[in-house]
Amino acid sequence: MKKTLFVLPIFLILISLSSSAQDFVYSPKNPAFGGNPYNYSWMLSSAEAQNTIEAPSDGVDAYSRYGSDPASDFAESLNRQILSRLSREIVTKQFGEDALEEGSYVLGDYQIDIGDAGSGVNITISDNSTGATTTVEVPYF
Repeated sequence: MKKTLFVLPIFLILISLSSSAQDFVYSPKNPAFGGNPYNYSWMLSSAEAQNTIEAPSDGVDAYSRYGSDPASDFAESLNRQILSRLSREIVTKQFGEDALEEGSYVLGDYQIDIGDAGSGVNITISDNSTGATTTVEVPYF
């Protein structure tokens, strides 16, 4: 037992003297970040193999990427702003002191009919360009 206690520390000292370590060194793979320039072709072919998006054809006009042209986007934005303003006015007048006047209003492509229902104000919004109709009922409080 005494011999084992004497040999074990010597053995550990000898192992520690003979062992060595090395530093970890990071080397990037991508040549754009300082990696090996020969990795470029492999990385490019790998990226092209994973790419499933097709490029648009050359015969398409410039606005097709965006879904529509700026003039129609402007018209849609203007219609949204008018309807937003109208909805604020309806809620303000309905819950305020002044009541809404019944009638029919035409704003751009929209026809808005305001009528009195038994439980509140009935608002019908008709889109003349598509024929879609939306009905909103604002209750009395």
